Amino acid sequence: MNLETYYEYCLSKKGVTEHFPFDEDTLVFKVGGKMFALSSLSQWEKGQPSVNLKCDPERAEELRAEYDDIQPGFHMSKTHWNTIAVNESVSDNLIRELIDHSYELVFGSLTKKMQSELYSG
Repeated sequence: MNLETYYEYCLSKKGVTEHFPFDEDTLVFKVGGKMFALSSLSQWEKGQPSVNLKCDPERAEELRAEYDDIQPGFHMSKTHWNTIAVNESVSDNLIRELIDHSYELVFGSLTKKMQSELYSG
């Protein structure tokens, strides 16, 4: 997966906005004002891309056990976030699935009112 594909996939989800709340390097995708994906642009440029994605704690542990390139979230809650190295050892399909999972967890945590506003907007 390249940066453009990652960027377009995240933005294709309903109600998603992009931000740089921490610095000019860390691209953050939010739904309903809550983060679901973030990544360092300079790491993509260096050829060492990774993404931080929210994950169900049990599934996060399973993924970390199965893949060397899925680690506890860097600078995030280690229970609820994974850092995934974007390379050939983690398939693009799995990365898309984990982006979907992260988005759904965060979307599901929003109020019903916020969810309906995002879907009607």
